[in-house]
Amino acid sequence: MSRETVRKSIESKHEDEQKNSTLNSVKEVLEKKYEVEIYKADESLMLKLKENRPDLVFNLSSGIVGESRQSQVPAILEMLQIPYTGSGILTHSLALHKGIAKKIFMQNQVPTPRFQLFKSFEQPLDKNLKFPLIVKPSMEGSGIGVHKDSLVYNEEEFYKVLKNRLELYEQSILVEEFIEGREFTVGILGNEPDIMVLPIMEISFDRVPEDLGKFYTFETKTKMGHLTDYICPAKVSVELEEKIKSVALRAYKALECRDISRVDVRVREDKPYVLEINTLPGLKKGYSDLPKMAEIAGLKYDKLIDVIIKSAAKRYGLI
Repeated sequence: MSRETVRKSIESKHEDEQKNSTLNSVKEVLEKKYEVEIYKADESLMLKLKENRPDLVFNLSSGIVGESRQSQVPAILEMLQIPYTGSGILTHSLALHKGIAKKIFMQNQVPTPRFQLFKSFEQPLDKNLKFPLIVKPSMEGSGIGVHKDSLVYNEEEFYKVLKNRLELYEQSILVEEFIEGREFTVGILGNEPDIMVLPIMEISFDRVPEDLGKFYTFETKTKMGHLTDYICPAKVSVELEEKIKSVALRAYKALECRDISRVDVRVREDKPYVLEINTLPGLKKGYSDLPKMAEIAGLKYDKLIDVIIKSAAKRYGLI
């Protein structure tokens, strides 16, 4: 079974509705100021863009197919020299591959959990890694491939889950130390020298049943949202707030993100660790994390979309 077949088989109707809702929300905002046309990311995209040549593309596409899918639409746009919002080709590719992103974080002194990449079941587990460990596909998002059994406490559990994930996903599997503590996410907008770090959001799993796992899984994201508490601004000390924002911003800069991203962080003993960075964060109005953080910062949804547009336009010298 191919990885794409697996992805399609577990993508829920709920997720599809979120994507359509986001598209409609952004379109509604843009139509107040601009002429707007929707382009579907498929094999006909290049021809349609070449014919119509939009002034700027608000990129919401996670791609068509393959391990570098998030880079496909930006690659087409760059080839046609059409301006677009968000990060570039390389950044999207690096961010989607969690293992490579973590290597870059480490090279830039951004704290991240120790990890190991597995391409086969025969690879020995690094004895320096300490249980519990998290096992997840290295190139997926939206919680795909992360379930309650992804958190393992010994080698027997580890190899059982590793075998399952290697069989299901045609990609390397990331294994990292689980940071037992609080979980946060940080939205970031803009580019140097006008980068804005939004108020921190804490994601609390206190009300999630033990049998579903006290961390972000596919199930907690898609089915248990009503039991997950999103607290913004997060109730943390000024010192911890600065630490979290600092590591998030360093991660953003390390991958050379542009215009918008969201950084996921866990904190243990007042030390923040960057888990991953999402260069195409959800923008569903009234639902997604980043719009909620932006609103706390004083950016209503229309203003948030405008900030993203202007950030990209400024990069291209359009304003």
